[in-house]
Amino acid sequence: MESTAVTEFLDKVVIPMVLSPLVGFGLGYLFVLAILWTFRRADVFRANRGFRYAQIVSSATMALGHGLQDAQKTMGTITPALYTAGEIDDFEVPLWVVLAVAGAISAGTYAGGFRIMRTLGRRFIQLTPTGGFAAQTVASGVMVTTATVLAVPVSTTHITATSTMGVGSTRRLSAVRWGVAGTIVVAWVVTLPAAGAVAALACFVTDLAVG
Repeated sequence: MESTAVTEFLDKVVIPMVLSPLVGFGLGYLFVLAILWTFRRADVFRANRGFRYAQIVSSATMALGHGLQDAQKTMGTITPALYTAGEIDDFEVPLWVVLAVAGAISAGTYAGGFRIMRTLGRRFIQLTPTGGFAAQTVASGVMVTTATVLAVPVSTTHITATSTMGVGSTRRLSAVRWGVAGTIVVAWVVTLPAAGAVAALACFVTDLAVG
């Protein structure tokens, strides 16, 4: 039973989390090349204006993918805790949990999202409307597909950042500020053990308080 749980954890969590950034990078690179080839004879100004409007749709799908991934993960943490504590009888997500998670993610995005968006869209690489549309479309496509078809969790930040890297790499490798990218990757690596340590500490303190 334990080996089965470990295998399922690797298949459903670890492997998707590792592969999804690579998929985001590759698809971002290929997708923007396809766009540039398709619109190679188009007027640059008019094409950028069109993709600026198209970003309204790609931004909406990004929001959907964000909710399908990050919100579902949070609800998937709260609901089992409620069920284990006996607060709910059926293993179903209560409406108030859905609303609370949606509100928390919205508030978090409003409070700190601008700094992340500025890093990805300006400090990381100077995105054009075409590049922004490509990166958003690829990222949202990966997030929605993994949530609805494959039913596996992936990181919104990982997918968005790597698809942006892929888009920027079509100009030239130096177009991406790899120093900023390295800082982001370090943050990804540090986040996992840091989150585990905080969770272990919280569990230890809770056991002491309850015991």
